[in-house]
Amino acid sequence: MGPVPRTLELFYDVLSPYSWLGFEILCRYQNIWNINLQLRPSFIGGIMKDSGNKAPALIPRKAQYMANDIKVLRQHVQVPIQFPKDFFSVILEKGSLSAMRFLTAVNLEHPEMLENVSRELWMRIWSRDEDITQPQSILAAAEKAGMSAEQAQGLLEKSSTSKVKNQLKETTDAACRYGAFGLPITVAHVDGQTHMVFGSDRMELLAYLLGPTLATSTPKNSVQSLSFFSSRREVDGPCPPSRECQTLRLPGGSKLLVFSVALGAVSLPPTPKDSRKRSTISHVATCTSMTHKCLSESPSSALPQNKSNAIRQNLSRSLSVLVLLVCSFLVSYPAHCRGS
Repeated sequence: MGPVPRTLELFYDVLSPYSWLGFEILCRYQNIWNINLQLRPSFIGGIMKDSGNKAPALIPRKAQYMANDIKVLRQHVQVPIQFPKDFFSVILEKGSLSAMRFLTAVNLEHPEMLENVSRELWMRIWSRDEDITQPQSILAAAEKAGMSAEQAQGLLEKSSTSKVKNQLKETTDAACRYGAFGLPITVAHVDGQTHMVFGSDRMELLAYLLGPTLATSTPKNSVQSLSFFSSRREVDGPCPPSRECQTLRLPGGSKLLVFSVALGAVSLPPTPKDSRKRSTISHVATCTSMTHKCLSESPSSALPQNKSNAIRQNLSRSLSVLVLLVCSFLVSYPAHCRGS
């Protein structure tokens, strides 16, 4: 019998683009991480009011950052997200109350459909620039997600009942009690403790909270951010877009993905079964990087099966040490990193 799945609650609103990103990432990882992912449709308007927070779009610098950020994340997470043309009308005037009540009704009556219907509502507002407030728009989303016209119509009628309204309010209040000041938030229940994580870009932290990690010591300098965290998983899939990467094997059989953010590059010898021949040295991430699919790896599967494998494994371990040394040199001499 395997380990009991850890419970993660994702509180989200389809009005929030970052909720969509977090939603897709966790949906990809829910089986790989052995988690019980519970989707919690919430109302972001209530959370913002309760916390006294302001929408990022109302603060010019945040709005500009968000516009650029979404463009990059569209490629990085591989989600077809883009801003509606009439952004302020869609986000600040029309809102999402009707859509979130409908999703609450779906969760109560047909929870198996919640993921698909939520995704289709995000596709309407954040990809195709379509309405999500009118009854016909909501029905169209539900039917496109695989729900029958009769089911969708019945849930639309129930979405205006006190039961559904109260449930949405209770879920939103629960998010506030966890400390939400916006969405998405992910609440991890681990070993009797509760951890609330805000945003869609904290997947490495969630991986750390969910299971055992391997951390190696780092030099007491500016390279301290390069602490290694491994969950005995390996990368399966392409490198992040526009980045070259290399999977390195660490002592104990765990693997790590090294990829670039900003600094210089160091060539690594190719491995026989890996066409990725270069690795840039500026950021080290575990296989929990958002666009990667990770597969569990037992310690026994990492043991060398013959002399050739043992040599290759030892070489990989030596390279991981070399990577840290070279990175330390590059960070200590930033002029060299920039090639000036």
